[in-house]
Amino acid sequence: MDFYLIDEFTGTLLHLPVNPEEVTINREKLYETVELLNLGEVDFPKGEKLKEISFSSFFPRDYDSYCQYPDLPDPQEAMNNLTFWTQSRRPVRLIITETIINTLVLVAVHISQFKGGEPGDVYYDFIARTYRRVGVRTVPMVPAGLLGAESRPDMEMVSEESRGLRPDVREESVITYTVMAGDSLWEIAARLLGNPTRWQDIYELNRDIIGGNPSLILPGMVLTLPAA
Repeated sequence: MDFYLIDEFTGTLLHLPVNPEEVTINREKLYETVELLNLGEVDFPKGEKLKEISFSSFFPRDYDSYCQYPDLPDPQEAMNNLTFWTQSRRPVRLIITETIINTLVLVAVHISQFKGGEPGDVYYDFIARTYRRVGVRTVPMVPAGLLGAESRPDMEMVSEESRGLRPDVREESVITYTVMAGDSLWEIAARLLGNPTRWQDIYELNRDIIGGNPSLILPGMVLTLPAA
């Protein structure tokens, strides 16, 4: 298992030299509490709060058997990267191999510690929140006549028969998504389908485009999305 933090804007990659002993993922449901007459307070679910991913480890000055690789980064430079990402408004990609975690995050908190008797080593606590892109959805125009009895007189209702369609046949729209830098199937499924575990549905629909590795999707790929 390996831990990577990747700044896709600058190309900076930080491979954690010592794996954390554990990773905590905090998921919470978002509620709106309303007070109803004679009932008191009632909670209405509004969706899921942003997930928090946290772990602790350290950057060693010298290589030892517990390190993932021998060519270690300078501990202070590694901490400077975490400090920069904490202050930045840009997300970074967190990848934990051998798990499903491959997502954009905002580095929310990092706390560094120096311990006596271990000169040069830097210990840290790390907390990140999953990143959500905010986009604008395009809404198709409503056909004339579907807005009720007070429709504009200069707008004409177009019947299905006049369009050459049988009344019992509907045109099925195909929804597509163009992959952008930093995307993953997990994130696309969470953002567009509301369920990150449906990344497999997207992959099965687009296996011919993506190829044999679902983790390798490239900017510019046009993916067909399953029904929500």
